[in-house]
Amino acid sequence: MTGPVLAESLAAARQRLADALSRAGRPVADARLLAVSKTKPAGMIREAWHLGQRDFGENYVQEALEKQQVLADLEDIVWHFIGPLQSNKTREVAEHFAWVHSVDREKIARRLNDQRPAALPPLEVCLQVNISGEASKSGASLEALPALAEAVLALPRLRLRGLMAIPAPAEGLAAQREPCARLRQALEALRERFPEAPLDTLSMGMSDDLEAAVLESATLVRLGTAIFGAREPRP
Repeated sequence: MTGPVLAESLAAARQRLADALSRAGRPVADARLLAVSKTKPAGMIREAWHLGQRDFGENYVQEALEKQQVLADLEDIVWHFIGPLQSNKTREVAEHFAWVHSVDREKIARRLNDQRPAALPPLEVCLQVNISGEASKSGASLEALPALAEAVLALPRLRLRGLMAIPAPAEGLAAQREPCARLRQALEALRERFPEAPLDTLSMGMSDDLEAAVLESATLVRLGTAIFGAREPRP
């Protein structure tokens, strides 16, 4: 994707989010775009940064580390890890990311906490919820959330910010809103249970269900193809 095309697609993505927030009666600053840059080259991320994008989401640790090295001069870039997280990758994530959206069990949380460098601020964390109960997807169950949240809140190098989910595909706005509403309700329940926690984040909504997610209070919307074009196959 060339510079002018990327500029157009990023502008279109921002406008789509702004329109969705307007229809939901929410301020334009209520949600922001997380540009999903997996499989995309560092040069394209740099172009998006020059266009004002700051939040970037990566799914693959080694690929992300290589890009971060190339882009180390972009001091205010914010790296989010959004993919499934294995125990043998927690150190790299704890050391090189600002956010992790895919914490779904206490073991992973404890490893991230123990491996987060003291010189860095606490790692911003979202708990991933398997909101549609799909066997093929990672995520904690709704029933497991309170205990998991309590465990994460006790870890000093982590800062629990909210919840993340990837709902199953659905046709129509009402059907798309239903799992998003359940995630919103789950976050509201955690806020009541842990009133001192900074639970302000709902990471949900992608290209197919952005509008539904925004109607149900999404604060981080993850867009990849809509910004960067079709993904390249991984080698």
